[in-house]
Amino acid sequence: MSATVLGMIIFAYLCGSISSAILVCRIAGLPDPRQHGSGNPGATNVLRIGGKAAAATVLVFDVLKGMLPVWGAYALGVTPLYLGITAIAACLGHIYPVFFLFRGGKGVATAFGAIAPVGWDLTGVMTVTWLLTVLLSGYSSLGAI
Repeated sequence: MSATVLGMIIFAYLCGSISSAILVCRIAGLPDPRQHGSGNPGATNVLRIGGKAAAATVLVFDVLKGMLPVWGAYALGVTPLYLGITAIAACLGHIYPVFFLFRGGKGVATAFGAIAPVGWDLTGVMTVTWLLTVLLSGYSSLGAI
């Protein structure tokens, strides 16, 4: 494993460790999502406690923190195996964030972002499946499965 690959994996984990839900809530003057609503620091819980704008901001940043490290690794010529490990590192950072005492979210939006650069067709299928599940059931968490 080269220094570039190792650096990208560490970078992905650290990006994933930035909890956008907690930061957006702090900046917007909203309560800590870990202490309110479902207790999960994710976009759905921020929607419950802070509204659509805050939730959309969290969603965008959660997707980007999975997407950017994988795109960066791809641009640097990292092999597919290590692209996958980079994606997993971003997700693990979201689920077990070093900056927030290893108490993070579920990693759904970050995983979506990490998969997007690898295959846009798969990303499209996942988006349609999620939308249909949410529209038919009314539950975002069911769509995430």
